Amino acid sequence: MSDSILIVEDDLDIANLIRVNLEDMSLETEHRANGKEALKEALDKNYSLIILDLMLPEMSGLDICRTVREKKPEQAILMLTSKSSEADRVVGLELGADDYMTKPFSIRELQARVRSQLRRFHVSGSANSNAIENSSIVIGQLELNEASREVLWHNKKLDLTSTEFDLLWHFARHPGQVFSRSQLLDKVWGYQHSGYEHTVNSHINRLRNKLEADAANPQIVQTVWGVGYKLSPEECQ
Repeated sequence: MSDSILIVEDDLDIANLIRVNLEDMSLETEHRANGKEALKEALDKNYSLIILDLMLPEMSGLDICRTVREKKPEQAILMLTSKSSEADRVVGLELGADDYMTKPFSIRELQARVRSQLRRFHVSGSANSNAIENSSIVIGQLELNEASREVLWHNKKLDLTSTEFDLLWHFARHPGQVFSRSQLLDKVWGYQHSGYEHTVNSHINRLRNKLEADAANPQIVQTVWGVGYKLSPEECQ
């Protein structure tokens, strides 16, 4: 069965451009230009990916992102923003978008981002169906199970999005190793494009809010100034 993509965009020229190029990838697409209609579709149907513009009639993309993330934590969401809307971009990532692209964008980049999200979607789906070999990591009080994509911290389950799990899993596979933001984009998101560091920053913040006792003073996912981030195994005991 082909992957199904919901395109939420009120600019019909941009929506058609996206649709044509995704269908060239043998992907099924649906399009909604109205925010409220798009939210209903997103909640009623199962899509492999939602491509979501922020500025929409009747309901903003930020509100759609927030609601979908609350109702469907595993839903993959790729935001579309203008180059001048940095604040909205950061808010969208903090609300749970998996990634973003700024307009105007190249078709090659769009297709690469969509492929990356779909790869991660299928990995998550295989894990949820127990189709992959059970693999787990235990670092002190932190336990991760790849098959169930479940994380326990001091025996309490953490509710993580698919991207948050992938980010923490990568850190847990390499405890104590420092990764730059570009390395994390490559290893977790599957691409390297300068200017998209907000994606990593926002997901680190979201992960810390769920994992750390004091997210403003993180001890587990640490910042190594001028270099990047690492998981401290000593703080997981």
